[in-house]
Amino acid sequence: MTADPLACWGLVATVKAEADALLEFAAWHLEQGAHRLFLYLDAPCPDALPHLEAHPKIRVIVTDDAHWQKRRGRVPQKHQVRQSLNATRCYRRQAQDLDWLIHMDVDEFLWSETPIAETLAALPPETLCARVRPLERLAGSDIHYKAAVPADVEQDTRLARLYSQFGPYLRGGFISHVQGKLFIRTGLGPAELRIHNAYVDKVENPGQVELAQIDLLHHHTGDWDHWLRHYRYRLEQGSYRAELRPARSRDQGGATLHELLSLLESEQGESGLRGFFDEVCADSPDLQQRLAAEGLLRQRTLPLEELRRKHFPQHP
Repeated sequence: MTADPLACWGLVATVKAEADALLEFAAWHLEQGAHRLFLYLDAPCPDALPHLEAHPKIRVIVTDDAHWQKRRGRVPQKHQVRQSLNATRCYRRQAQDLDWLIHMDVDEFLWSETPIAETLAALPPETLCARVRPLERLAGSDIHYKAAVPADVEQDTRLARLYSQFGPYLRGGFISHVQGKLFIRTGLGPAELRIHNAYVDKVENPGQVELAQIDLLHHHTGDWDHWLRHYRYRLEQGSYRAELRPARSRDQGGATLHELLSLLESEQGESGLRGFFDEVCADSPDLQQRLAAEGLLRQRTLPLEELRRKHFPQHP
């Protein structure tokens, strides 16, 4: 069998953001060739809603109390559960005109030097899932990103060179996820989508390959003020929550980010958190130099405002 000449792809996202961020996320992926965007609004955004609804390639689903009462009887408390339920519903009931669907967040941007549709079309038929790995944006930068330190025998040594204080607590040097996100072929039957994985007939990520040609640019934080504003929520319910596993095992002295950040805050207050942020996240010349020495510094340019104006010219 030969690869499909054209691959029609789309994305599903459960989104909660300001209007500019929502429209920039949508505009970027329309520009990358997405055939359909399924946006489940986890919170109202009246400034963006009419512009999103007016676009022929965007389907907007408002997930208010009535939406969840009809489908689940109540609103799921955890946003991760809401995300997975929305993505699974989209895959099973809305994505029939697509060849591939990817479940993403509003602060993630697919980036590729070649059209994404061409890359997906070149995959053999037995490839059912294709994983894209993240680059984490350096806080305060418009162009600088870091790649994860590979999980090999040199990882601990390289993490220590990059992050002398906090390397042992970081998974691949990231404070966000290293798993990336997954394209899944449509029409595979009773699939269930999660945040980073998919299950088909209870088989996890069947026929999976890595898509090295496509980056997932993760804008986990903007600057120090942005990080601090989101810190409490992430500590309690998000990517630093207590239930997540530590980067290294307990018998190796591992501790979770939740434990580390809570300890820093309790012992040193905001200055302790700032020290962590400056070493691990900030777009400083020193961190740029260390990343470059390890071959992990990347530069990517995303003209988000320009594309927002192009695809949503009626938005002020």
